[in-house]
Amino acid sequence: MTLIVENVVVRVGGRDLVHDVSFEVAEGEVLGLVGPNGAGKSTLLRTFYRARKPTSGRVLLDGEDVWKMPGRMLARRLAAVLQETGGDFELSVHDIVAMGRTPHKRAFDGDDADDRAIIADALDRLDVAGLAHAPFDRLSGGEKQRVLIARALAQRPATMVLDEPTNHLDLRHQLDALNLVRGLGVTAVVALHDLTMAAAFCDRIAVMDAGRLVALGTPAKVLTPVMLAEVYRVDADVTLHPETGVPQVTLAPTVARLRP
Repeated sequence: MTLIVENVVVRVGGRDLVHDVSFEVAEGEVLGLVGPNGAGKSTLLRTFYRARKPTSGRVLLDGEDVWKMPGRMLARRLAAVLQETGGDFELSVHDIVAMGRTPHKRAFDGDDADDRAIIADALDRLDVAGLAHAPFDRLSGGEKQRVLIARALAQRPATMVLDEPTNHLDLRHQLDALNLVRGLGVTAVVALHDLTMAAAFCDRIAVMDAGRLVALGTPAKVLTPVMLAEVYRVDADVTLHPETGVPQVTLAPTVARLRP
């Protein structure tokens, strides 16, 4: 499923938080969305899953405007994993993940054998099967994040939007989560702060700064010392991993000089 962002503008209080952004994500492609805090990444992603309507422009899934689709149809085709949990739920982990099946059922339908198998698979793949009966609101931040990714997986979408999905996760579960998204074969847009992670798991990287799209291309093309200096205002080295060839970003050390 292709995703097209077409001249999207988001204006709030007379200020453009997203300014005329356009790009296309091909079917099965993983696009990394990066940029400093306040660049407009989360605001842009909210237009994909209808949390904020664009002031102008469109977001298209296979040529259909997401803002004109019935909500249930969109939920069958696109799943979102957000930074925030939306509050504490008085539900078990199993119940939270089972919510991912809702778009595929009629009102008041229970889980059938297929639903139960999909839920069990999602719990297992995110390493939270042992927490199935635990209260969601008692979990750590990292555990909650894995449960929310499992819920999105249970939707069985063709497109995924993930806003900092590795936030709160330890290194092993960061790798597991991104490997999972990579291996699903879905069209995905993933906002990340870790540029080396983005280079390792994304086909292309889109860089935003002050609400604008300032670079788009392969990790090797986009992740350069010049871009890092201009967008992030840091001095950094970019080298290639000796085995994988993936760009590695290393900040130049800054040594504080003490007064004598």
